[in-house]
Amino acid sequence: MTSCNSTPENVSKVDQLPNIYPDYIGVTIPAEMAPLNFDCPDADCVDVVVKGSKGGELRVQGDYADFDIADWHELTQQNKGGQLTFTVCTRKDGQWQQYNNFTVNVSTYALDEWGLTYRRIAPGYEVFSKMGLYQRDLATFDEYPIIENTQVPGMCVNCHSARQTDPSKFVFHVRGDHGATMFQIDGQREWLKASNEQLGGSMVYPYWHPSGKYCAFSTNQTRQGFHMVAHERIEVFDLSSDVFVYNPATHEIIKDSLLSTPDWSENSPVFSPDGKTLYYMTCKQQEYPMHYKDEKYNLCKIAFDPATGKYGEKVDTIFNAVAMGKSLTWPRPSYDGKYILFTLMDYGYFSIWHQESNQWLLNLQTGEARELKEINSEKADSYHNWNVNSHWIVFTSRRGDGLYSHLYLACVDDKGHFSKPFLLPQRHPKEYYEESIFSFNVPDFTKTKVVFDAYNAGREIASDQRVETKVK
Repeated sequence: MTSCNSTPENVSKVDQLPNIYPDYIGVTIPAEMAPLNFDCPDADCVDVVVKGSKGGELRVQGDYADFDIADWHELTQQNKGGQLTFTVCTRKDGQWQQYNNFTVNVSTYALDEWGLTYRRIAPGYEVFSKMGLYQRDLATFDEYPIIENTQVPGMCVNCHSARQTDPSKFVFHVRGDHGATMFQIDGQREWLKASNEQLGGSMVYPYWHPSGKYCAFSTNQTRQGFHMVAHERIEVFDLSSDVFVYNPATHEIIKDSLLSTPDWSENSPVFSPDGKTLYYMTCKQQEYPMHYKDEKYNLCKIAFDPATGKYGEKVDTIFNAVAMGKSLTWPRPSYDGKYILFTLMDYGYFSIWHQESNQWLLNLQTGEARELKEINSEKADSYHNWNVNSHWIVFTSRRGDGLYSHLYLACVDDKGHFSKPFLLPQRHPKEYYEESIFSFNVPDFTKTKVVFDAYNAGREIASDQRVETKVK
């Protein structure tokens, strides 16, 4: 076999774009993003030249396109607001072929965060195999665990949240025999009792108030069941759920009858970026599991006064998914206050198990909503979050193989249009994604690296010493 270290010669031209994995053709990236390494399936050798529209050039050759991180960043920084043109040649059975060039846009919008946080978990339904919360440096390929369930056997960690991507205020939930809700504020940790009898449930799906003074939760009494048809696996539903706001300084839970109705389930609260509105989902409770397909959520809002911690006196529906015969889930306001990104599906709210789930955008200035066809696929486009300047989103999708949820990023321009999504870059992409047995979920951007003492946190979880909360 000929070594892969020679200049392509006797090259035949092919009038088509190269078949590359991941598909990075025509995507838009931030200049701060890690190199877009890619494979060319069935090629013995790959030769790639990248030229910037504003100057600079890279060339790599090998089994796959593997760019030096420093050289890549020098090129992308030089070409902010410009394009990178890729010329790809592949060798198969001693014959070189050159494909049509393709381009990648380098956005003028900066990526203001250090990286991502997410939960990574192996397939399963109730038995918690190897899983944890992790963080990834977006400028490189480095991943670090925040906490893994190896710290406490049988533990499951989920529902993590930082205040507007700032991990100095960080929360996550622990399920299992040592259940708790962890709050870390400016490096100080405390573990709350997992549930409160007055609440009727646990502290689930957190979202910080922009001031950091409050954190909103729902109390989901979650159950799951298995489908009897091949294309559907599992269904997650809530027997009941209420919404409330928690004050970490006083350990007080602030409830209201408008958010704790007996016949409706209130779920997944999020604050507006000015902190004066609480958005949440609500649905009419059904007989479960018999009528699970009738569980359909709308998007509502209620006023919130940060100075007093009091709610408004009325609830407004701002998106009626039920009237469309659909269900809404995972509302996420952009930090610039312009939009709410949400997922629409046939029923329920656990969209990761719904292949038909797609992302929509609600314009808060006009009240109009549209399906984001430019970023959706046919396979479970689900959970999402914004970066702090509201020009980038990260979301989960099963578009790769229909089985595993992976992370995709897309750019958002000033008019609310989204660029072609791109798969989170990896150093060895084909090897990483084809050999991985993990799904990614609950992704979010993080302004800085999360500082968390996992060793001592594991000891604290196992100790079962918990702080009691009280209903105001």
